Amino acid sequence: MSAPMNVALVGIGKIAIDQHVPAIAASADWTLAATCSRHGTVDGVAAYDDFDRLLAERADISVVSLCLPPVPRFDYAAAALRAGRHVMLEKPPGATLAEVHALQHLAEAQGLTLFATWHSRMAHAVAPARAWLQDKRVTRAHITWREDVRKWHPGQDWVFEPGGMGVFDPGINALSILTEILPEPVHLTGAELEFPDNRATPIGAQLRFSGNVSADFDWRQEGPQTWDIEVETDAGHLALRMGGNVLEIDGKAAAGENTIMGEYPALYARMADLVRTGQSDVDLAPMVHVADAMTLGRRMTVAPFDF
Repeated sequence: MSAPMNVALVGIGKIAIDQHVPAIAASADWTLAATCSRHGTVDGVAAYDDFDRLLAERADISVVSLCLPPVPRFDYAAAALRAGRHVMLEKPPGATLAEVHALQHLAEAQGLTLFATWHSRMAHAVAPARAWLQDKRVTRAHITWREDVRKWHPGQDWVFEPGGMGVFDPGINALSILTEILPEPVHLTGAELEFPDNRATPIGAQLRFSGNVSADFDWRQEGPQTWDIEVETDAGHLALRMGGNVLEIDGKAAAGENTIMGEYPALYARMADLVRTGQSDVDLAPMVHVADAMTLGRRMTVAPFDF
């Protein structure tokens, strides 16, 4: 077995504490060697509040995992790559497609790994769903992705600022699954985007794609949350429940389990493999759909939203 690699975790917020830290701790591939954050820390781990100082002082750290919001992430990723560190990006990989393309070119020029992660693709039932659909003809597909922003991003106003993506922050998870499982690619043909009167990004979205595919995203759902993808084919009906963790075929359970705990360990296992084999993985298909929705979408103003 290869020796564990030292990783620095940058941006110690809710997603880092809930998912990244436990995944790293449980892995034989990694040692959490340092963190960098304005406020957050991890017990027993060296903490920095200056990223340039971390890069200068910690030559032992070969990999940087970025959990910052999308807007500031580019500068950190570019600095890490220029300093010779491999980089792992939380989803979405950036605020714009152009900046992620720039990071791709920089990583390639430096001979380094860049991994744009999509954690929902690692859900338990996504691979079985993709395998089942591979030889089927899709006649219709619909996504229902409705959750409570107050639960998942409490008080985090950045999600409603330009670059924060609004409801596409969770919706892009659904799109990452859709682009992984469909046997043929689709493209956006129209959208309605619901912007709160006091916010810069949408809180709801209805999307239409080629191939009779549609999606309904909403960030105002209280109580039970809904993360479903339904696909009609010439050979039956497929449903992914619980964010891709449970697969049903013609209404009967077929694969998966009702837990999301395996997603981030799988991401870090993938990153370890990419680094050790000298590869990158930067699939921007989910982000293209979001960018197209912002281009084609009809803006609709709805009631103000406050946490």
